Amino acid sequence: MRKKISTTEAIFPMPVLMIATYNEDGTIDVMNAAWGMMLERDEVVLNLSESHRTVKNIKERKAFTVSIADSLHVKEADYFGVVSANQVPDKFHQSGLTATKSSLVDAPIINEFPICMECEFIEYQNDPTGCGVVGKIVNVTADERVMKDNQVDISLVKAIAFDPYTHGYYQVTERVGEAFHDGLSLKK
Repeated sequence: MRKKISTTEAIFPMPVLMIATYNEDGTIDVMNAAWGMMLERDEVVLNLSESHRTVKNIKERKAFTVSIADSLHVKEADYFGVVSANQVPDKFHQSGLTATKSSLVDAPIINEFPICMECEFIEYQNDPTGCGVVGKIVNVTADERVMKDNQVDISLVKAIAFDPYTHGYYQVTERVGEAFHDGLSLKK
């Protein structure tokens, strides 16, 4: 028997993405966004409202980075979600994390997060069916600590996912199948 539940935010896992930009004064701004995904092979979409300082920065700088948060930095990732840059302009400094300026886009790469996508701003969609920030991925980097045989090993990334049911974070690590292969056994 199925039971009706009260949430409409029912997709799990939701990624925990760190969106980084530069503020007007050159300081670093980072926000936590669970509402983001790939739009195309080389494009990301982030469902962010225009009230975020980050969106203002993206529009002004025409660039941003998207990092995958990991279990080693849950506290910092959560901090970037519960503290607004509109109230704490230099919240990145409080986190204790470090950053490097991207050589390809006008945005910072947060050194401690394992994977980073450097993005050029394409557009902001704010019509009723719009999805917010759209960006073109121009480069992806991974920390060597999460690589094995020159490829990212997701079990080493220790990516975290947001649980919209209980507001928890979960580490995503265990491989349970082979994509584009396991289902072939059901093919007739």
